Amino acid sequence: MNKQNYELLEIANAAPIKMWTEGVPVEDDAKQQLINTAKMPFIFKHLAVMPDVHLGKGSTIGSVIPTHKAIIPAAVGVDIGCGMIACKTTLNARDLPDNLGPLRAAIEKAVPHGRTPNRGGRDKGSWCDKPPTLVDEAWKSLEGTFREITADYPKLKNTNQYKHLGTLGTGNHFIEVCLDEKDAVWIMLHSGSRGVGNAIGTMFIELAKKDMQQHLCNIPDQDLAYFEEGSKYFGDYVKAVGWGQKFAKTNREIMMQHVIDAMRKIITKPFETHLEAVNCHHNYVQKETHFGEEVYVTRKGAVSAKKGELGIIPGSMGARSYIVRGLGNEESFQSCSHGAGRVMSRTKAKKLFTIEDQQRATEGVECRKDADVIDEIPMAYKDIDAVMRAQKDLVEVMYVLKQVVCVKG
Repeated sequence: MNKQNYELLEIANAAPIKMWTEGVPVEDDAKQQLINTAKMPFIFKHLAVMPDVHLGKGSTIGSVIPTHKAIIPAAVGVDIGCGMIACKTTLNARDLPDNLGPLRAAIEKAVPHGRTPNRGGRDKGSWCDKPPTLVDEAWKSLEGTFREITADYPKLKNTNQYKHLGTLGTGNHFIEVCLDEKDAVWIMLHSGSRGVGNAIGTMFIELAKKDMQQHLCNIPDQDLAYFEEGSKYFGDYVKAVGWGQKFAKTNREIMMQHVIDAMRKIITKPFETHLEAVNCHHNYVQKETHFGEEVYVTRKGAVSAKKGELGIIPGSMGARSYIVRGLGNEESFQSCSHGAGRVMSRTKAKKLFTIEDQQRATEGVECRKDADVIDEIPMAYKDIDAVMRAQKDLVEVMYVLKQVVCVKG
């Protein structure tokens, strides 16, 4: 293992905070949020902070929170199981059409996304008609446990679940066609558990607050309300969040297949996929063993980076992305960053930058360049290269990707 690359932050009456943030900015509000989390009595060993760290709801995005016999629902968040999937194809850059517009249009038609203009209905990002066969087949593996969850929590029946399976969503969710350093074509996308995950997360965050009403004055932020192992809602939350994570993983797999099918309609040359493939969460909680003890590890904007494990660290729209291999650094609880991390809010980005700025920043990429995506401009994010340097003892870079087509949610 290389020399440790983290900064140690020690505060009275709090667990230590180990920060892999050398050379990248960290806002004061995010530091305070980390300190608040570190003061919780069940933090195991220390918090691990990734270089893409920035302010979140309750807990900081870009943090790894190991807990002993307790889980903070707001630390997991409402985009349960959000993450990335990527696969390498046998195609080369020269196999792509000169005009990439029809390829983007084919992908947009194949995968419902947040602002799809022609799907109609209340929720433009869902399947408005009967979902395709792939969705039906996948839903069968999810439906049984979902029925068990909704038997206890009937309000979740009225959420978007079946019709959101295989759909992208909005915000920073995306689908990209990329090239690596040797001009091999990759497909990569970013999404999570959609409407049902949001409903599960929101409901249990409120239940945690309600359950802890008499204790909220004793915690530094009410969004740090938690469930203790053995308590009324703990087991139900673990079951529901596990289901949401499975939904998210399946959601990405369906979209990937639909993107591949769409590409085959535009690109006449036969090709294979999944030469190298990875499907990883970056907003989730699971039980793991670290330092010889079994604990719950919440990765809020962080990716598992066990020794030899492949992961994805995307840059912002128009910037490079990385396929990495974990180095298994135990000090980070075998984790790495989930992206570049924002340096400003979406509102500020829209005030600060223009459509012309967006066009310049995404030159050479077939993507939307209108006012509605200015909040995703690369300048609203940290420098991905600086982020990668700060975590050189967490991962090694396997492939560097540059997008040529980008579909935004």
